[in-house]
Amino acid sequence: MNLLPLLLAAWALAAPPPSHGTWTTLPSIPLAPRQEHITVALPPSSLAILTGIIPSGPASYNTTALAQLYHIPSSTWTPLLAPVPRPLNHANAAAVAGKIYLLGGLADAPDGAWRAVSDAWVYDPAADAWTPLPPLPPGHARGSAVAGVWGSIIFLAGGMRTLVPVAGGEQDTVDVVSAYDTVGREWVDLPPAAARIPGARDHAGGAVVGHTFYVVGGRERGQANVKGEVFALDLEDLKAGWTTRAARMPTPRGGIAAAAIGGKIYTFGGEGNPDSEVGVFNQTEAYDSVTDTWERLPAMPLPRHGTSAVAIGGRVFIPGGGTKIGADPVGFFDVYRP
Repeated sequence: MNLLPLLLAAWALAAPPPSHGTWTTLPSIPLAPRQEHITVALPPSSLAILTGIIPSGPASYNTTALAQLYHIPSSTWTPLLAPVPRPLNHANAAAVAGKIYLLGGLADAPDGAWRAVSDAWVYDPAADAWTPLPPLPPGHARGSAVAGVWGSIIFLAGGMRTLVPVAGGEQDTVDVVSAYDTVGREWVDLPPAAARIPGARDHAGGAVVGHTFYVVGGRERGQANVKGEVFALDLEDLKAGWTTRAARMPTPRGGIAAAAIGGKIYTFGGEGNPDSEVGVFNQTEAYDSVTDTWERLPAMPLPRHGTSAVAIGGRVFIPGGGTKIGADPVGFFDVYRP
């Protein structure tokens, strides 16, 4: 008796196919491929990519201060914006009221490491200029944090203080949480229960959905030490502190890109895949914050890590990233529509 058809049917029932969703390729990033950058939305219909690393020769890369703008309706990249005041990678940024707030990141150090800086600035598109802000508080300087916006407050969760960009190099992961008031232009003290996430994380994803700030996945002290927990903070009850949701990522990953549409947080790609020759994930998975469940979605056409996603108009835009573990920047740009 041929059991193969029965086994295939049983597998299909046990592993339902991914939900619907479509991928579309967009015009590539001009000037230089980009990785370890940050992407933010600029209303009404543009996105900006800031800083990161770009190729400087065979298997060598430079940290950059480049800032570029993509106009969605015309599918065009515009001339350069004013560059960020200093080259950074793994920067932390968010947009509030039409302005971009860049709050720390990693910078080149004389010993070859990438180390945290506390510099902060705000970018005004009307003036095409960056203005200094109060630096991150002592002990809060880091890059690769998860950023979330609630009203006029930008929250940063987790991140890393040091990344030595060689195999086995130091990766100093932190659990600290920071809050910046864009109206008062000051850093806000958080209650002790809100001031640290339940576990140290860098290269995680997350977003604010409703009045809850979520941190999903990520890693701790290295590409291989990936995590799948979902941490949540009720921003209307900071004293209650962080909780860990019951549902875990189907594919624990670090180095992911993430963005929220409605009540769902979409996660893309990642680094540290032991089943891939290049060490990169192609998984697309979404977390439903209402039901505390995950769903599998159509995989990325080009697997990437070290990129950054932004949701605009019901779509998630993902420019650039790296196509193998470590560094391999590309200019590839695509968009996912759920």
